[in-house]
Amino acid sequence: MITPAQCRAARALIDWSQQQLADAAKVGVVTIRQFEGGASAPRNATLTVIRAALESAGVEFIPENGGGPGVRLAKAWPAR
Repeated sequence: MITPAQCRAARALIDWSQQQLADAAKVGVVTIRQFEGGASAPRNATLTVIRAALESAGVEFIPENGGGPGVRLAKAWPAR
């Protein structure tokens, strides 16, 4: 799914606060804070909306491939 470290890194890439992510994902900021801090593991549905919010802002999630999971900015579509 998505790890707390990926969530923190994704927010940093797009310069979002925890509150901005919470607003975009339509979840409470406490949910984001607790997840990123490792205090709780949200339900899969919550992780899905968090990930979708980050992806819609331009983040691409990189799966575990021997080097660990990560994030990067999605490549922009070429202008036509």
